Order: sequence, then C-alpha cells, then structure tokens
Amino acid sequence: MAEAAPQTEGNEARRRAMLQAAAELIAERGFGETRIADVAKRAGTSSGLVIYYFGTRDRLLVDALRFSEEAYYDSAAMLLGDEQDFRNRLSMLVEWSCVPSLPGEVSGSWGLWLDLWATALRHPEVREARVELDSRWRDLLERIVTEGQRSGAVKRDVDARQFALSFTVVLDGLSTQVALDDPEITSDVAYDIGMEYAEQRLGLSPTKRRANKRRRP
Repeated sequence: MAEAAPQTEGNEARRRAMLQAAAELIAERGFGETRIADVAKRAGTSSGLVIYYFGTRDRLLVDALRFSEEAYYDSAAMLLGDEQDFRNRLSMLVEWSCVPSLPGEVSGSWGLWLDLWATALRHPEVREARVELDSRWRDLLERIVTEGQRSGAVKRDVDARQFALSFTVVLDGLSTQVALDDPEITSDVAYDIGMEYAEQRLGLSPTKRRANKRRRP
C-alpha cells in the first residue's frame, strides 16, 4: 500500500477533493465501473496522486464511503441537536433512511453502501470497514432510544441495543428497496413500515401514515 501523505492543509484539501470525486462517481456508475483515472480526471489531478493517497481501489471505496458518512452524521447531528422530542427525532431518522440523501450529503450515497456490501463479501479490508460503519449507525439509534427511555417517551421496556440491531436491519432493507426504485416500496411506504415497526416495539401510539398522502408518478 502507498505511504500515507503528510497531513498538511493543502494535502487534506486535495484528499477531500479526490474523495468527493470518488463518492460521486461510485454513486453514479457503481464501483465496478469507476477507475482510478476517472476519479483523477474529475478531481483535476493525476492517477498517480490518487494511488499515492489511497493505494488501492478497495481503500478508495472505503474512504469514499467514510467521507459520505461523515457528511451524513454532521448533518444528522446538527438537525437532531435542534430537536428534543423523541418521536420527532425517531421520525427524522426513519425519514432520512427513505430519501436519497440529506442536505450536504453526497447525492446517491445509498449506491456507495450497495457497492460496499457487495464488495465486502470477498475483500477483508472492505469487510472490516463495513462492520465499523454499521456499528456507528447502530450506536446512533441506540443512543436516541436510551435518551427516550430516560425521558419517559419510550413506554415499553426494551433492550436499546437489541432494538437498534433489529431496527437498522429494517431500515437498511427498506432503504435498499427505495434506492432500487421498487414500484411498491416508495419513500412513503418505507416510512410507514419503519415507523410502524418502531411504534410497536417501543410502545408508542401510532402516527398518521403517509402512503396515501403522496404517490410516486
């Protein structure tokens, strides 16, 4: 693997430009159709410099997804920090899982996850990154549920970690269907399924469903 570049301000800016280019291209074309040369061209640099910073295509995929996830969590932290009501926070998380991307997030970032999961089957480095990134997603949900338990908003006695494990599986599955443009699992249907699952598991009263409010053309 290539030696890591020194962490100067200029180097970090170049690295971020490459990650932005890689994230966009992988989301647009898929990992298999994205070459180092394509990333270099979009970032306005050379293939040699991309290899110098990242070493391999696998590492570029992992770091591009990390880059995308940082944008997601930065946006989530800001929006969740402004909302104290537990149900609203839960609704926001489900909503974000059922839309293409948050403001400031890499467009089409679910394509990065689909490629990461597929690549992780056969590449140990990518597999390790998948575990790390999925754990962060579960940690976020566990923390919000724990806070809801402390405030008394969660009415049912549940293991917060176990709920986070099952709920992320539900949301990831729904998000995949939305990302694949399934004709039956629209964003509204996915939102309703996700909220119904959470309400039943956490002992919350049902909220108004969305599927009949807005239909995909």
